[in-house]
Amino acid sequence: MASAFDDSEFVDRDVQTAQAVRHVSSAAVAGTGLVTRPPTRAELEARATEAQKRLAELKRAQEEVERERARLEEARRRRAEFETGRAEMLQALTRGVGLLEEATFRARRDAEQMGRTLAEFQDALTKLQAINENQWTQEGWEQELTRALTTIENARMEWNSARLKWPLLDGKAPGDGQASASAATSPWPGGQSLGELAKLGLALTWPVATVLLVGVIALVIVLLRG
Repeated sequence: MASAFDDSEFVDRDVQTAQAVRHVSSAAVAGTGLVTRPPTRAELEARATEAQKRLAELKRAQEEVERERARLEEARRRRAEFETGRAEMLQALTRGVGLLEEATFRARRDAEQMGRTLAEFQDALTKLQAINENQWTQEGWEQELTRALTTIENARMEWNSARLKWPLLDGKAPGDGQASASAATSPWPGGQSLGELAKLGLALTWPVATVLLVGVIALVIVLLRG
């Protein structure tokens, strides 16, 4: 029985498809004018120049970013300095205002008290200067003397009272009165504190203690040798 053979059965369809794709690709490349050859020296130099330009642009951009970062760092530092300085000065000035207000109040109070003391001194001085024993009479000199002694005693009381309040009347600085007061209230002789007395006692007794210690050491050495 004879059979008929078709020539198409012996054709590799995959090979034909691949050849057709390569043919179309070659035609497309030829149609678009694309070049598959290696780049020339001029092309490489142009590419290198372009890369160098891009590198320079990136470097300039990096420098600009670095400058911006430095500017921001400086701004951050100054901002922190501003906040810290403001808080510090607010605290210091608030404390200073309070201290000066208190000192001003004390000074004003002291000035008022000193003004009153000055007025009392002037009044007492006027009364003392008004005493004139040459005008005393034979009949009333005892009364005048009693009146004069009373004036002098009142002036002395004013003077002694003012000396307690104003150390400058005795030629002392304002702080000397406080030091004298603390010395007067000290329970130890001479106004020294307990620590000062202990230092004084140590200074007086350490030579004796040194001699005793040397004697004990010498005795121990003799006993050990024996």
